[in-house]
Amino acid sequence: MYKRLQKFKGLGQESCFLWGPRQSGKSTLLKALFPDSPYYDLLLSDEFERLNRRPALLREERLVRPHRAPVIIDEVQKIPQLLDEIQWLMVNQNIQFILCGSSARKLKRGGGNLLGGRALRYDLFPLVSSEIPNFDLTRALNNGLLPRHYQTDQPALRHRSYIGDYLKEEIAAEALTRNLPAFAKFLEAAAFSNGAVVNFTNIARECGVSVPTAKEYFQILVDTLVARFVPSFQKKAKRRVIQAPKFYLFDIGIANALLKRGAIVPGNEMFGRAFEQFIWQEIVAHSHYSGLEYPIAYWRTASGLEVDFILGDREVALEVKGVTEVHSHQVRGVHAFRAEHQPRKTIVVSLDARPRNMNGISIMPWDIFLRDLWSGSVIT
Repeated sequence: MYKRLQKFKGLGQESCFLWGPRQSGKSTLLKALFPDSPYYDLLLSDEFERLNRRPALLREERLVRPHRAPVIIDEVQKIPQLLDEIQWLMVNQNIQFILCGSSARKLKRGGGNLLGGRALRYDLFPLVSSEIPNFDLTRALNNGLLPRHYQTDQPALRHRSYIGDYLKEEIAAEALTRNLPAFAKFLEAAAFSNGAVVNFTNIARECGVSVPTAKEYFQILVDTLVARFVPSFQKKAKRRVIQAPKFYLFDIGIANALLKRGAIVPGNEMFGRAFEQFIWQEIVAHSHYSGLEYPIAYWRTASGLEVDFILGDREVALEVKGVTEVHSHQVRGVHAFRAEHQPRKTIVVSLDARPRNMNGISIMPWDIFLRDLWSGSVIT
């Protein structure tokens, strides 16, 4: 079992939501941390059927059998009506709940009240390097970082199952979209925007849908935690900057499968793109797990100068290069951003063998950068 970094710091007696993509390990984590908790798994058909038919059963059972440990409800988004019963039990009986799910979208669309701000929010992401003993970068870039996918020797089978059974079929089953063929086509088209600035008009045209529909499809991916947008950094802009967001799928392995990538090895373009996404996944998880919740943006000018990630409010300008030796012509964007915005740190993460300083820019091997990131010395 992996030792996850999500520890529910500050939870106390509060109730909370735990959100995370399917198969990110939410159920495993909760059972390990709260072994004595009453557990309702709404993926079980009989459990779903009885509580969906009569949500009041939850209240009746908890009133008869009070419990000191928090009550866990897994995949809570499947029955939005349960939120009213949960809120009543929280307010009137001081019962603590941990509500686990892979999407708040159905709760909102189904009229769920999300407990009126009474519950804290935690997130679980795919695995990060510091959670994996003897971490293998090549395996991570090829398999992805969902726990079951990372450890398998046949990742393609797991990826096809995940995409077919969840990303397409289950999203449709939850009535998030009624046009499954159009959504499936969109999913493949959107994958080509992974790690890139999104052009909604081009994607809509390619999929044969309207621009508003394309934007709604992207929002479905965001709401179901399958993807995230990275906004453009636009503070005190002296140059004309690109304003559209960048788009990342939540896991390298899923992106690989949708893009039909072959083996990812150092030296090719696929490696560079996967390596950039890997570093993005690490900083997104670190922002949350550390409790800092610092914003992550990117910077790109109309002339093509770019920095992959800006962490915090100019705290760190971070460029990612999947090369064994970074050269000066590869960091022009970092120099331009540094001159204009004076970030506290400028870092290029690469496959370089040793750390070095190149004209004021810190060149850091990826493993050293991640060690410093998770130890708290990159951003505070």
